[in-house]
Amino acid sequence: MAKGNVNGSYLMYQGKPLIRQDNAYVWGDMNDKAVLFLLVLSNKEVNGHEIPDNVLIQVLSTDASHTCLKQGQKNGLYEALDLGTVWLKKELGE
Repeated sequence: MAKGNVNGSYLMYQGKPLIRQDNAYVWGDMNDKAVLFLLVLSNKEVNGHEIPDNVLIQVLSTDASHTCLKQGQKNGLYEALDLGTVWLKKELGE
């Protein structure tokens, strides 16, 4: 995880970039001491649409160690993002 500025525009959520690639989401600023990482482990079908079901939640340090500071799982992307933002804000002292 390289620190520095990234060119481009990103979806902002609560003042921090929310970036998605395939089934992985990262929320936070790489210049902070930690970021939130969400990984969709499984999907379910609802009314003909696939939506995230089981989601891994991790608060990861942004230093060279990339240590997992906190980890858990939730059903649904909303619940995972909701809990993960609380964990990250607490870790950052916000």
